[in-house]
Amino acid sequence: MPSYTRGETPVPWKERILVASPVPALEVAGLTKTFTSRKKPPVHAVRNISFTVQQREVVGLLGPNGAGKTTTIKCILGLMLPSAGTVRVMGNDLGREYRQLVRSACAVLEGSRNIYWRMTPRENLDFFTGLYGIPLQRSRPYTDHLLRVFRLEEKRLSQVQELSSGMKQKVAVACALAPRTPLVFLDEPTVGLDVETSYELRETLKGLVKEEGRTIIVSSHDMAVIQDLCRRVIIIKQGSIIVDDQVENLLQLFRTRAYRFTLSNGHDVHLEGAVARQFPGASISRTADRTELEVILPGAEDLYRFVDLVRESGLFIAGINQKEPDLEEAFLQLVRKEAQA
Repeated sequence: MPSYTRGETPVPWKERILVASPVPALEVAGLTKTFTSRKKPPVHAVRNISFTVQQREVVGLLGPNGAGKTTTIKCILGLMLPSAGTVRVMGNDLGREYRQLVRSACAVLEGSRNIYWRMTPRENLDFFTGLYGIPLQRSRPYTDHLLRVFRLEEKRLSQVQELSSGMKQKVAVACALAPRTPLVFLDEPTVGLDVETSYELRETLKGLVKEEGRTIIVSSHDMAVIQDLCRRVIIIKQGSIIVDDQVENLLQLFRTRAYRFTLSNGHDVHLEGAVARQFPGASISRTADRTELEVILPGAEDLYRFVDLVRESGLFIAGINQKEPDLEEAFLQLVRKEAQA
């Protein structure tokens, strides 16, 4: 969450930055950040980045360590001045009042570091909504709603330090959402969570996005989280955007056409040998009464050729499953391809 210096009052909630406004939630044009030093050569952390995020979009911001994601976010939030370029949040560009305006328009999650462990979940929610100038009588109905949807009601009066890691993370996410800002940045929202808690948190977030029309930018190393929450991803490498596309388009681009065949009626070593020779990279596993073959079949002719081999062996194809494309695989291939270019 944003921090405030003593004596500084955040701009109160204003009707002109509500989600109903027709302007994009975020516009970044030619953003550049270069760090200079007398003794060292300049470091180009961000290089001429441009992108627009429309309201109600959920966008994933990806990149390897040191790619420039954090610097980009800090420039957007007014925590760092860019060397060049423009940033507009809800139509407000970088300027004298930008930092106060952006504080009314944005909220940030940085793991569970942005909450106070000696306070209760309710006290944290009241505190962070208060920082945005929202009176308690206005904030309480919504923060009570967040306690319910995140299943924190029973722990609302317990100190955060007494909660499990999953509950701490839920409190942190709830605090980022509580001010009801039109733009929310979530940095590693599921870090350190077990599979069940991560799934539960993602489902809750998806429900809130659908219900409230929030604009959210998610930064995470967990590709399953990005694939589940986001429809669009922006991938940054070495300070530049290398991909800005819909998740579905990336998955289709890197669809490998790998199939898993389940064969019944026993085993056939001759078939397995023929498959290994004709389809390099095929994997074979056996159980007591069946064989499973995973092969890559780029075209229809390859599929027919494989089926003919099975038919000639006398075995029966009991099941076929096509391997679905994976965002993690697409991300790794894109980053490696860029490194080789």
